[in-house]
Amino acid sequence: MTASLTLVVLMAVLFGAGISVMLERSLTRVLIGFLLVGNAVNILIYLMSGAPGLAPILSPGVDEAEISDALPQAFVLTAIVINLGITAFMLALIYRSWWLARLGPKGDLVDDEAELAEDAEEAADLIRSSAADDAAIQSIIEASDEEFDEELEREASARDDEHDDEGARR
Repeated sequence: MTASLTLVVLMAVLFGAGISVMLERSLTRVLIGFLLVGNAVNILIYLMSGAPGLAPILSPGVDEAEISDALPQAFVLTAIVINLGITAFMLALIYRSWWLARLGPKGDLVDDEAELAEDAEEAADLIRSSAADDAAIQSIIEASDEEFDEELEREASARDDEHDDEGARR
């Protein structure tokens, strides 16, 4: 067996094992299957890159046909980063699922009852303070209306007195 045939067989085994493990219902097994398939894809990209060659740096005296292609290396690095990101996301899903299963039938609503009581008390305080503010504003408005009415009456009586004085002078 050559190295390439060994890698092809390894890739096929990883794909087969990964897909069969991914078909299980457990999230942990899905994660393991995903990791196996991700590594199989990396080997596939490596195999498809062709024969190794010189470093992809053009310098005097280097034949362009002897230079290896750098694109498959970039693809493998990108696949590794994507695989790592999806693995982190899957681990977060597994942890959240484990945490919710551990809490029981109430799920993540365990602490919500105390929070709801606190929120109701805060809302009642806000309503009470709002009602007190409204009453204070209404009393200020009524007091200013009374003062305004008294001032209007004084101005009207002053005008009447001036009018009466003018009429008496004539």
